[in-house]
Amino acid sequence: MSELREGDTAPAISLPRDGGSTVILADLRGPVVVYFYPRDDTPGCTTEAIGFTDQLAAFAASGATILGVSKDTVTKHEKFIAKHDLKIALLSDADGDVCERYGVWGEKKMYGKVFMGIERTTFLINDGKIAKIWRKVKVPGHVDDVLDTIRAL
Repeated sequence: MSELREGDTAPAISLPRDGGSTVILADLRGPVVVYFYPRDDTPGCTTEAIGFTDQLAAFAASGATILGVSKDTVTKHEKFIAKHDLKIALLSDADGDVCERYGVWGEKKMYGKVFMGIERTTFLINDGKIAKIWRKVKVPGHVDDVLDTIRAL
């Protein structure tokens, strides 16, 4: 499968979320931020989730929905949300199908070890199309960059 590019149709998403419901991308209106992150309750992932939570009102004012996606279970997401008082939807892609379709699952290296994992990546989807992709995201400043991009749509 070729790598997704800006302007491509966003692959379908239908995943369980915290609270027990299912989020279907096609049902959402307005810009949708889908950010893929490696694991709940790790330093970078926690900082990113808190950043999106802290700016949730600004995203909502721009009509945007925020969806965090990892391979963690819904139960783990719920513990993560409770621990950090998160206000964003966290979706569980336990089987990795959505991660594969978005091209964020791959080989990573840390401390000399090679392993498979989620590459921190954010997609801005508008009208069913990928409007912007941030690959190999560095957390500091990222939430503000995404918000500025949405405001410029």
